[in-house]
Amino acid sequence: MQISPYLFFNGQCEEALKFYEHSLGGKIEMMMTNGSSPMAEQLPAESHNKIMHASLRIGNSVLMAADSRDGHYEQPKGFSVTLGIQGTAEAERIFHALAENGTVQMQLQETFWTSRFGMLVDRFGIPWTINCEEAA
Repeated sequence: MQISPYLFFNGQCEEALKFYEHSLGGKIEMMMTNGSSPMAEQLPAESHNKIMHASLRIGNSVLMAADSRDGHYEQPKGFSVTLGIQGTAEAERIFHALAENGTVQMQLQETFWTSRFGMLVDRFGIPWTINCEEAA
């Protein structure tokens, strides 16, 4: 069994996944707009450029995403996407990339369990936890 987060955006799904692809070293495997889907005729024309479904492969994991239907977006809360990263330099790089124009909740720092740990909400409203999988 594999667990894959499915993130919803308020119209910025394509921008967010391209940013994550670049920042996290992933690869967008699939991105379908509402307008290019088999359901295009059943959807309002103004939603055709929004993402119906996308997937981003990061290592052995897949992050899936879509734009919420108009009027149904809710700010994410009660979870975070956690990245287990090897090496403090890479943890620092990724943390600072995701934090750009976002909100840092806990600065990336040494803790009693690891050499780097930090929490943030990125510019797209997605909460992230960075955990460097290296002893303190």
